[in-house]
Amino acid sequence: MVKIRLKRYGRKQQPTYRIIAIDARSRREGRALKEVGFYDPMSDQTSLDISAILDLLRSGAQPSDTVRHILRRAGVFEQFQSVA
Repeated sequence: MVKIRLKRYGRKQQPTYRIIAIDARSRREGRALKEVGFYDPMSDQTSLDISAILDLLRSGAQPSDTVRHILRRAGVFEQFQSVA
């Protein structure tokens, strides 16, 4: 199963995350299938490739709880419901 989850980057005490699609059995820093976004919690910046995320969701990928919250704030699920 494919999961959409966060991969940590950045220095100590200054985390940034990439939003990636990865096999559910892989570890957090494992090789990503696809990179679909960026999240910086310190400055609350988010950058998403919405078309790639919608394709992954249509093919059955499951977002983690944190990524689900980020996608909900960005309005991705509303677009997913209108298309599906």
